[in-house]
Amino acid sequence: MNPTTKKFSNTLKYALGPGLILAAAAIGVSHLVQSTRAGALYGFTLIWAIVIANLTKYPFLEFGPRYTVVMKESLIQGYKRLGTWAIGSFGVFTVFTMCIVQAAVTVVTASLANELTGLELSPLFMSAIILVICLFLLIKGQYSALDGAIKIILVVLTISTLIAVVVAFFKPDAMVKPSAPSIWDAAGISFLIALMGWMPILLDASAWHSLWIMERSKQTKQELHLKETLIDFNIGIIGAGVLALAFLSLGALIMFGSATDFATSGSAFASQLVELYTSTLGDWAYWIIIVCAFTAMFSTTLTVTDAYPRTCSHLFNLNRLDRPDDIPWYSSYRGLLVIISFFSLVILYFAGSNFIFMVDLATSVSFLTAPVFAIINYKLIYSDHFPEEKRPSTWLKWLSWVGLVFITSFAVLFMIWKFILS
Repeated sequence: MNPTTKKFSNTLKYALGPGLILAAAAIGVSHLVQSTRAGALYGFTLIWAIVIANLTKYPFLEFGPRYTVVMKESLIQGYKRLGTWAIGSFGVFTVFTMCIVQAAVTVVTASLANELTGLELSPLFMSAIILVICLFLLIKGQYSALDGAIKIILVVLTISTLIAVVVAFFKPDAMVKPSAPSIWDAAGISFLIALMGWMPILLDASAWHSLWIMERSKQTKQELHLKETLIDFNIGIIGAGVLALAFLSLGALIMFGSATDFATSGSAFASQLVELYTSTLGDWAYWIIIVCAFTAMFSTTLTVTDAYPRTCSHLFNLNRLDRPDDIPWYSSYRGLLVIISFFSLVILYFAGSNFIFMVDLATSVSFLTAPVFAIINYKLIYSDHFPEEKRPSTWLKWLSWVGLVFITSFAVLFMIWKFILS
């Protein structure tokens, strides 16, 4: 085996994993629902929006693996170095949104599970089943179970999605479509904000990625190197962007021009999505579409179920990381895995018709805090304690400035639209 082949093999063996888990966390409602709706409502005209959203968030997500590998510590430990304002902002936002976000992605997955199995269980009961499956996968194997499951799920998701796109492209009337409506009206701008704000993933997920990298290093008992880790990151984040464009293409090729009133909730739209595909492509396509949709959402639910307990345990025990035996059960990974999942189901039980309001509230906070997390990650990677020779190249620094201006402007636009004009 020549040196280049051997090096690439080692990358696949030891480094590949955390970036794929990040991609799995990203490919959820933002892809399955929002990207598909973008194509369904506006054809191919919003490709630019998905590309810009991915590009402008790329630097701040890339800073996560860069900092972790170089400093041999998590982003959360880095936030503590920056001061109370940084670690406090991250902690408050995480604790405030974790159960709401987990409840939201789980209930969408539950609706697709009902569709896949033919069962007619209540969303709450099916959500409980989904979470029990996730707990079963994670509570014993922890990172190794997550890593193995996500690699299988992403292979199934990618293959089924690409098959669906190819089939849709070769439909006789695939390219015979009416002109796309303008995005620059009240409804269009509102949708554009929602589409770009969650694409490809929230910026605080960079802290999740940081912890997955550290766990990968423990699992393989190998010291990870920056180049190989960034290859893993790029495979994951670029793959997530490509799948976002694939879901947009499905919406544009199959649904655009169908004059269908699309459901506004994630769970209702997910079921409607499957029905529209099969009615257009034929019943034979049912399994391709349902497997594609379910794996997209289950991968997100599984990663989120792991991410919040792992993050909170790390956050709550920063002073005891070198003494794992001193960590109390209720702030340990396994303890929080059960506690957060339980309270997510409690939210689903009591929220009822107010659940959409709670999701909107969490989404609003996400928009408003995005510039804060962008600034925190930027200041961390350009802080005095980070080696200058390991900092990003000039083009990435420039892109981060452009991204910061864009994300801040986007947050201001969101506030104006949400709280003044609506």
